[in-house]
Amino acid sequence: MKKLFVGNLPKDASEDSVRELFSEYGTVRSIKINSDIFTGKCRGFGFIEMEGHEARAAVAELDGKSFGGNFLKIRFEDKTRSRSKRSR
Repeated sequence: MKKLFVGNLPKDASEDSVRELFSEYGTVRSIKINSDIFTGKCRGFGFIEMEGHEARAAVAELDGKSFGGNFLKIRFEDKTRSRSKRSR
């Protein structure tokens, strides 16, 4: 199972619209779109979990692709990198 960071999502993005986009490349096991606590609108990023080969296919095809007028930034979550930044 691979966890993907999806950045530069449009404000009107929803879990359903992002799931539909990624489901072309495989089964989306889980999805979490971060939203503003007051407005409920997308804050521009989220996380998706997919199987490894499906996640690699999604990254290869969707990274840099236009979605809702924004160019998506998709990366594999790197837990070691995020921890090292916190310790500084």
